Amino acid sequence: MTLPPDADPNPSGTAEHADAIEKFGYTQELNRTLTFSDLLIYGLIFMVPIAPFAIFGSVFQQSGGMVALAYIIAMVGMMFSANSYAQMAQAFPMTGSVFTYVGRGTHRGAGFVAGWMILLDYILVPALLYLAAALAMASFVPGVPVWAWVIVFVVLNTVINYFGITLTARVNKYMLIAELIVLAIFLVIGLWAVASGRGHFSFDAFFNPHTFTFAIVFGAASIAVLSFLGFDAISTLAEENTGTSKQLGRSMVFSLLIVGALFVVQTWVAAMLVEDPATLIAKGDVAGTAFYDAAAFAGGPWLGVLTAVATAIAWGFADAMVAQAATSRLLFAMARDRQLPKFLRHVNRKHKVPTNATFLVAAISLAIGIPLASIPDGLTVISSLVNFGALTAFLMLNVAVVWWFAVKHRSRHWFLHLIFPVLGFLVLVAVVWNAQVAAQTLGFIWLGLGIILAIVLGARGRLRDPLSMQAADTADGDTVGD
Repeated sequence: MTLPPDADPNPSGTAEHADAIEKFGYTQELNRTLTFSDLLIYGLIFMVPIAPFAIFGSVFQQSGGMVALAYIIAMVGMMFSANSYAQMAQAFPMTGSVFTYVGRGTHRGAGFVAGWMILLDYILVPALLYLAAALAMASFVPGVPVWAWVIVFVVLNTVINYFGITLTARVNKYMLIAELIVLAIFLVIGLWAVASGRGHFSFDAFFNPHTFTFAIVFGAASIAVLSFLGFDAISTLAEENTGTSKQLGRSMVFSLLIVGALFVVQTWVAAMLVEDPATLIAKGDVAGTAFYDAAAFAGGPWLGVLTAVATAIAWGFADAMVAQAATSRLLFAMARDRQLPKFLRHVNRKHKVPTNATFLVAAISLAIGIPLASIPDGLTVISSLVNFGALTAFLMLNVAVVWWFAVKHRSRHWFLHLIFPVLGFLVLVAVVWNAQVAAQTLGFIWLGLGIILAIVLGARGRLRDPLSMQAADTADGDTVGD
């Protein structure tokens, strides 16, 4: 089998040198300092081990109480997509996530559309996280408006990200330890409360024959999947990874497995502590406090406050910090390929971070987060849009894996390169199909705009290989930055 010049000569994953991106037409500009443990922690922080705290009520209502089942379905779909990410990361060891993988695995135009769809996820995710954190803080500090908390979190994270990925990784480790401690406290007290008769022991969170329908559980999974978004962001750090691209893929899979187990356990325990499940299913969780209420029911008001504070810090500080970093890398990669404005490819020489992209993400987060703070169901609306963008990009990624490996190069690794991607595609189609109608409508409008832009970029010659665009970059006088 002969591979084209822009492909990894061994996509099955032998160790490649850290400067492997040069053969793809790029120059190493970002700082390679992240180890396997850094990547793993980054993924765990992005997915947030206590992520269900913030959206537990919404998933509980949408699933008819089968919240653990919704998370299991979401995890299965994400596991198949994680395999696709791992395979493409080995073939194309560079930043850019699905933009890079779909573009090089199928067609540059398709890659732009995939990048455009994941942008709907990456650009909105920081705003979503800031809003969730602000709502949590406002639940016990009502004197400070929600929009003010949004500003505080945005400024703090932007400063940390500006000083480089090494500082970000160091902060991540401490935040992860703190989140796991809070989760352990909740689980111990929650299980003790159930054993003492304060809760109602049952497996209804996994299956309830009175409320079960495929539409209900897959619709709930379309919200629950929000908690898993983040393993894919590890791929944006490919050019800051000190190890091999195979190591990059392993960190995605391991982080997904770990948080998946944590999500299922904590939602099951919380479901057994809901005082009035029927009312929560009927009326929903407009205030977003269902989990905190369950915690307070189990251990007293202090536990409710602790879980709310932990959610605010985890979502608004730790998670939003890495989300901002991932989004800035995606914008940098697309701008480097001349598919977004070139000012976004500016890299600070001292800190080796894409500063303009980082500041842009902060500005967008403020522009979106502050107005949504005044909308009662703002968190649900933005959650649905984030999920639609990510899942659509994942669908394209699974197709790219089949095309690149099974069709184009006739790989005989049937499970890795055909069966798993197809299964992942089918599960995600079911989830997207059962998503909220509003999210589908706005999502397809965004998709249509992406297709139009891809056509325009193709007509202007912006979808060429980076090797063929180096002369144009030199002519433009584009430099790395100061």
